[in-house]
Amino acid sequence: MKILKTVLFESKNNISYIYLNRAERYNALNKEMLEELLRVVEQVEQNEDKIVILAGKGNAFSAGGDIGMMKDFSDKNLFDQVMTTIGKIAMKLYMMPKIVLSAVQGSAAGLGLSLALTADYVVAQNESKLGMLFIGIGLVPDGGGHFFLKERLGIQQAKQFIWGLKQAAGPEAKAMGLVDILTDKQVVEQATDLGQRLLHMPLTAMLKTKMIYHRKQQATLEDYLAEEQKIQWELRNMEDHQEGVQAFLEKREPAFKGR
Repeated sequence: MKILKTVLFESKNNISYIYLNRAERYNALNKEMLEELLRVVEQVEQNEDKIVILAGKGNAFSAGGDIGMMKDFSDKNLFDQVMTTIGKIAMKLYMMPKIVLSAVQGSAAGLGLSLALTADYVVAQNESKLGMLFIGIGLVPDGGGHFFLKERLGIQQAKQFIWGLKQAAGPEAKAMGLVDILTDKQVVEQATDLGQRLLHMPLTAMLKTKMIYHRKQQATLEDYLAEEQKIQWELRNMEDHQEGVQAFLEKREPAFKGR
């Protein structure tokens, strides 16, 4: 197993495993972790494995972007660096010429959910909770979250899911279409079982179908990522975002004013 500081990588039995590894922070994604994740995804893109499993260590898949990192976003250069890295990760996972599985335990929130939804199969435990939650700090989804929710839910339901501060438990997320496979088993074990079954299928034909669809959508995802980056920068200077972050840090309900 290759161990970076915040991301683990292992190739075993023709499956690549990528683990988010800040368990003590519920795998909240900071600048260092995002940069390490991009390096690992680039490495996996080039190896011989045809199946990729993205998972989180500890009790959560990922709680989303690290709130401490967001406090540093007054620096436009840092903001652009981080958002560009996020965009590259989302695009590489979506365009990966392999079958990508996300293995969701506990919470997949915000950017964490965007990353989970890049996968061809979302495998989740019954007790998992999936939510966008950006609206709680006065922001919009990023990491392609708008695109991935539109693909799975349709625009009308995607809007209301984003606005509703909703965390859908596993069975509800499955009924909505956010999750493909539910399990009571250890989620990486369930994803591995699926990966091994897929390895005995005509994967070349399956991947041709994937890429026919995804190449047609590539430019659309790029547009969403660019628009999310632009809007996120605008919103971070708004009163509601400042209030949302402060309320989160103070563990209280925010008092938004619509500006």
